[in-house]
Amino acid sequence: MSLHKNDIPILEYDTSSAALYGLKKEQQGLKLPQKAIYGLLGSCIDEYAAANGGTEVTVIQTITRNYPVYTVKYKGEEVCLCQAPMGAPAAVQNMEILLACGVKHIISAGSCGVLTPMPENEFIVPVRALRDEGTSYKYLPPSRYIDLDAGMTEHICNTLGSRGIACRKCTTWTTDGLFRETPEMVEHRRSEGCDTVDMECASMAACARFREASFGMLFFTADSLADLNNYERRDFGVASLEPALGLCLDIISSFTTGNEVK
Repeated sequence: MSLHKNDIPILEYDTSSAALYGLKKEQQGLKLPQKAIYGLLGSCIDEYAAANGGTEVTVIQTITRNYPVYTVKYKGEEVCLCQAPMGAPAAVQNMEILLACGVKHIISAGSCGVLTPMPENEFIVPVRALRDEGTSYKYLPPSRYIDLDAGMTEHICNTLGSRGIACRKCTTWTTDGLFRETPEMVEHRRSEGCDTVDMECASMAACARFREASFGMLFFTADSLADLNNYERRDFGVASLEPALGLCLDIISSFTTGNEVK
């Protein structure tokens, strides 16, 4: 029997890869490049595709909005570009479609909140994510953390280094509860070694591992929860959107299967 039952529903895990709702329709007649940038980067992806000869190859239709999927050429490599929705379930839903259509190597980028004092608009690379969300538990057995793909993480750091950017690594707290980041919980997560907080990293890493795809994440620092008595909204890292996309293009275009660590 593949289903492992538990009194707490979120901890129940089915090892079976079969699913009643599949992706056959999305797979028909559409073959995407193996390399993809799947970022939480505002309008930057659409603007980059429009300015650099990108081709809109399909649109992922959802009940809230549609997400164009582009292909572009960058340094001789064909790369898929797609904006990721905010939040773990939505981000993984669209990621599944990309993977079903041929994507095998994904770099994502997005903002993170900081739990320790850090300036805004600094790049930071998560190497481990605390699984305080629900989606990752549909893809991997219960555990407190998920380690991100070591090969992709190393490649991200090497690429940052080649651009003169220090590679600071972190443990991130991935949570569904944006408005439930209470002072006591923030302090607890910080005591566990979490430096940042986000809403998608653990779930996307889990989905990629389940589907045997490479996945890496690049954060840029945004708001600060470091002072429990003084939340700093700051500018949510807006100044890092375009630089992050540029870094992702360099990272994914130079990624090779030799970088993978299973």
